[in-house]
Amino acid sequence: MSRKLEGKVALVTGSGRGIGRAIALKLAFEGARVVVNDLDAEPAMEVVEAVRAAGGEAVACLGSVTAPDFAERFIGTAVETYKALDIVVNNAGYTWDNIIQKMSDEQWYAMLDVHLTAPFRILRAAQPVIRAQARADAAAGRRVVRKVVNISSVAGLFGNAGQSNYSTAKAGITGLTMTLAKEWGRLDTTVNCIAYGFIKTRLTEVAADAHATANIEGREIKVGVNPDLLAMMERTIPLGRGGTPEEAAGAVYLFCIPESDYVSGQTLICSGGLTGI
Repeated sequence: MSRKLEGKVALVTGSGRGIGRAIALKLAFEGARVVVNDLDAEPAMEVVEAVRAAGGEAVACLGSVTAPDFAERFIGTAVETYKALDIVVNNAGYTWDNIIQKMSDEQWYAMLDVHLTAPFRILRAAQPVIRAQARADAAAGRRVVRKVVNISSVAGLFGNAGQSNYSTAKAGITGLTMTLAKEWGRLDTTVNCIAYGFIKTRLTEVAADAHATANIEGREIKVGVNPDLLAMMERTIPLGRGGTPEEAAGAVYLFCIPESDYVSGQTLICSGGLTGI
């Protein structure tokens, strides 16, 4: 069975858990060498070991994507370890909700930093590497298409009450996607976006404790969904359920394989048929 990403080098932010983990494993099992990222060493190394146990190659780059030096470290890890850069998936993120009159500046900027500024910095750091590779490919008479997949949300397309910060950041990533598709086409690099609907992860699963939180970058962020609210949400989805991380990863994979080499500047809604909120 042919592995369509054999030999490619893929970087996936936020890939120690949830959707990011599923993306990293999917790309690795299809042959890519993966740079795994997470805030914490344990989940990141668990993914690295899972890839290696399956016969693949992976390395970890730990830390927050919002750190000023992260982008250079992340891109540098791929170049130093694998001497190449083929796929970048900007996945890391979380939500920190509030209605606008109660939302602090900290909440606002936290969402813009992780969902929009961090991908911008990563892609800015990646551009010289991609440009050099494209020039080397042209000089050698070969054509190699590289891929960027940014992660947005249906909240970024349609808005969502209580998420002015998150929705704004996710709308911004679609603008960045379309702009870089125009800038990087000459580099044989496609830039696309996935807008997820409701995907079941640790941040969105049913809350056993109404006060459950997760520590994210030193902040205690409320996690989990009220079971009644979850049931109502799932009734609005045409497929009748939330998606799995593996299904979410499948959408990213579509933009990474050769069959999508002539698709760029697009946002794919992966939502079980949900086309509004």
